[in-house]
Amino acid sequence: MGETRRRWGAAVGIAAVVVPLTVVLGAAPASAASCTAQAGPYQKKVEKFLGRPVDGRQSTTDCKAIQKFQRTHGITSSAGYAGKITWGVMDLMQKQKAVGNKPNREGRCPTNRGRIACVNLTLQISWIQDGNRVKFGPVPVRTGRDGDETRTGLKRIGWRNIDHHSTLYDVPMPYAQFFDGGQAFHAAGVSMWNPPGSRGCVNMRKGDAKTYWSHLRSGDDVFVYGRKPGT
Repeated sequence: MGETRRRWGAAVGIAAVVVPLTVVLGAAPASAASCTAQAGPYQKKVEKFLGRPVDGRQSTTDCKAIQKFQRTHGITSSAGYAGKITWGVMDLMQKQKAVGNKPNREGRCPTNRGRIACVNLTLQISWIQDGNRVKFGPVPVRTGRDGDETRTGLKRIGWRNIDHHSTLYDVPMPYAQFFDGGQAFHAAGVSMWNPPGSRGCVNMRKGDAKTYWSHLRSGDDVFVYGRKPGT
């Protein structure tokens, strides 16, 4: 999300676990207003994730549990169908949890630049490290949707606004820290697993964005790598 602003004579665009996932949407067999009785292709996996009896058969209790998960994370249709997008979000959450406290195990984010904010698009997580020591995170994030991808590479925080409001999208962007034109870290009032994603910014939960604000400064490096599923 964002807008365009000029500062210090340079054009700066203002836009817009553990983590966040966009996957290819599958058509659900029932409307969002009802609770489907049909088992989905990921029924057993979804049942296991939700702690339900794993029998591959849709029950009313199964449907309501799936619907609750879908509504919590803004997944449509929320008919309680165990489809591709619902399982994709759950699978991502499991992968994020498996990261534990070693998000840079593969060494993809630079360890020779001092304090740096890292963003792994593939797993939809971010963290702050100093050298090879993780200072905060990893935490779930929600990055750019297909067509509005968060750009990869080494960046630098240029402008910060603790109480920014986007005039382009008419939405609040608390704790905004811009690192690549109109792309920024900022708090967002949606689930980090809410599809299809941001307009390019790295959305964060309010508490995480507030901590990023206190840890980072203008001039700090940001490194974005990987590829968000579904983009």
